[in-house]
Amino acid sequence: MDALSESQVVARVVAGLAAGRGGRIVTPNVDICRSAAADPALRDLVNSADLVVADGMPLVWAARLLGTPLPERVTGADLIWSLSGPAAEHGWPVYLLGGPPGVAVSAARALVRRLPRLRVCGVESPPYAFDRTAAGRARVLRRVVAARPRIVFVGLGFPRQDRLVSLLRERLPDAWFVGCGAAIAFAAGAVPRAPGWMRTAGLEWTFRLLTEPGRLARRYLVDDLPFAARLLAGSLLARRTPASAPAAPSPAGSSPAA
Repeated sequence: MDALSESQVVARVVAGLAAGRGGRIVTPNVDICRSAAADPALRDLVNSADLVVADGMPLVWAARLLGTPLPERVTGADLIWSLSGPAAEHGWPVYLLGGPPGVAVSAARALVRRLPRLRVCGVESPPYAFDRTAAGRARVLRRVVAARPRIVFVGLGFPRQDRLVSLLRERLPDAWFVGCGAAIAFAAGAVPRAPGWMRTAGLEWTFRLLTEPGRLARRYLVDDLPFAARLLAGSLLARRTPASAPAAPSPAGSSPAA
């Protein structure tokens, strides 16, 4: 994890865009960390990003317990707004990729209503499982590359969005890509977001569980909650258990102590 605040992430992206350098941002939450912990290929997919910032209060808490604190939670749902601001100011076109049919269009309208100077150079809500075929991937890649965006918000869920971004990075080296999960749906108002106090208290997952129980119950309660508990307990134990110092070699000719 990069110990950066949201404003520092925005500053990094703005500096990169101004210099003609692109990059990739991954915002891991507990679910992404659980997947990456079990699969080295997914772990490499996260670690190879230019910026990795914690989208999940349990990760912020774990870092604090380890004695390596992170300044704050940085979410894709917030970055879609905070990065679109300088994009509008500097004339950098943005592209929205993901969400159910029509959602990306609605999100683009919402962004432009708040930021009238923002240029949205393309929107795409590809059909489910489009990326299972080479033809489906190629079609989406062609459309994004042809639009020549400077910032691309990709909301397809991990790891699909990140695998696609890895392909796009090769074709658009001067663009920044944000794997943003449900951020496009949040921006469109298609999915309600938890109140600010719930997000700060680490209860956003509870709000989402109550609003989408059929889709999220197993993920949150069966998979993620036990992993989060182990993560926090392991971080606390690691902080309290001092590292063992290597044993000093015995002087020549002496016998080891009993």
